[in-house]
Amino acid sequence: MVAPPDNDVLWARALHFTYNDGSPALSGVSLGVQEGEVLAVIGPRGSGKTTLLQCLSGLLPVRRGEVWFNSVPVHKMGPTDRERLRRDRFSWIDPAPSLVPELNVWENAALPLMLRGTSRRRAKTAALEWLERLDVGKAARKRPHQLVQSERQRVCIARALAPSPTVLFADEPAAPLHRTDRTQVLRTLTTAARSHGITVVLASYDADAAPLADRRITLLDGRRVNTVQLPPVGEAEGRAACSLSV
Repeated sequence: MVAPPDNDVLWARALHFTYNDGSPALSGVSLGVQEGEVLAVIGPRGSGKTTLLQCLSGLLPVRRGEVWFNSVPVHKMGPTDRERLRRDRFSWIDPAPSLVPELNVWENAALPLMLRGTSRRRAKTAALEWLERLDVGKAARKRPHQLVQSERQRVCIARALAPSPTVLFADEPAAPLHRTDRTQVLRTLTTAARSHGITVVLASYDADAAPLADRRITLLDGRRVNTVQLPPVGEAEGRAACSLSV
């Protein structure tokens, strides 16, 4: 077993993952992510981006290969330890905004902190600070249904950033938004994370996300490739011809 580099907060070697129906999702993916780095994982839909993030975060148990977080072998952890790791050190943003409808905006943003045992007052203060930074502070007392979709996604980003995670996994965080909103949301996310030294692993089918990252890797059919030609956003990705070199 090869020890991960000391300067990598996340490190994976030869990751393989196969779904229960036998179809492969990852085929030997290796990567390293340094502390405070924003890494973009680019590729068309079905390329394995979400599965990679789920394996790196411990959401999916690794079938073959290794995943290390701060020199701790995540691939050897049991379900309880992986759940604790996700709660205490990681945050996650889904493609579509998902908020608790019974809670107002600031309560949604403060929820991860309160689940960790942070007092309601301190959790509210942290949540409000991030909501202000993400330009949705004025909506702090509204319910999610009173917001437009781009505002709800900003609340989800504030919720992910408020606990100051070591690593933030963002799975197509701007996918359902219009192009202008996508760029603005991604820029806000990466700028806010950098200002607090948060490591970000950002999955996107949109190549426009790559310039906002410090580094990019590209996936195609579960493998890392050097280049891949993505279709313009809005076209059916399954029709796109890919130009690549492995």
